[in-house]
Amino acid sequence: MSEASVIHDIGYQRYDGPRLGRRAVFGAMYIHGLRAAYGLGRSAKSKIFPWLVVGICLLVGVILAAVKAQTGLEALNYFTYADSMSWLIIFFAAIVAPELVSRDMRSGVLPLYFSRPLRASDYIGAKVASMVTAVWLLLAVPQLIMFLGAAFTTKNGISDVWKELGDLLPGWAYSLLWALVFTGIGLLVASLTGKRAFAAGGIVAVFLMTTPAVGVLSIMPSQDAQELAGLASPSTLVSGVGQWIYPTANTGMMIGRFGPVYLIEAITLVAACMLLLLARYRRVAAL
Repeated sequence: MSEASVIHDIGYQRYDGPRLGRRAVFGAMYIHGLRAAYGLGRSAKSKIFPWLVVGICLLVGVILAAVKAQTGLEALNYFTYADSMSWLIIFFAAIVAPELVSRDMRSGVLPLYFSRPLRASDYIGAKVASMVTAVWLLLAVPQLIMFLGAAFTTKNGISDVWKELGDLLPGWAYSLLWALVFTGIGLLVASLTGKRAFAAGGIVAVFLMTTPAVGVLSIMPSQDAQELAGLASPSTLVSGVGQWIYPTANTGMMIGRFGPVYLIEAITLVAACMLLLLARYRRVAAL
């Protein structure tokens, strides 16, 4: 052996500990995605926009709770609160979705992810779960503040608390529907580009381009066309579902007898986004 051929002992040892597998990887990606949605563990600059949206939503919830506690008037209920925050949800989705998927594409870590016992369905499931949780919490926490404000100032005791709880739980379910629809659209658009600015612009553009269609259809002379107008935009689609499932919600949507149509489209839209996302990342994993 020549003098140049030297084997150095750098202390490498084989790993003999437990191998946690796909479930642990999924959980780690979910927690990481949820933290990334709010900019936790990142620079102060990454926290500005998500926490600005969070702050506005919380402030509105506190104000509504205070108004109801002081005057007894309900300016917004749990359903109309979610509807009123729709534009903030759009901007939040435009911030979070690129952070969750576009960054991975741009940094080139997807081949590394898929070289491990991680399937495309696991990757999509973790990203969807983390963003759904982030968007749902954006609405659910202020709704909880509104509930607590009403519960601690009730005049008729436990009966009013139970009534308020009966309004809160459907409101939370409604917020979950908002989270599912906006997560599906946001992640699908963001998965098409590795540039976060383009992804964010694309997400906002989807909602901006569909909103005028609702206005045009709502002034049509046909009653059916007016009642179906909400199907043209994700925001009004969700409001229509809420109006049908909970008629006393007063979301402002005129849906007539087409409530089931709104629900079917909402389910189809979410399912289509998930299937397209899965097909997109299965192709990436196969490369």
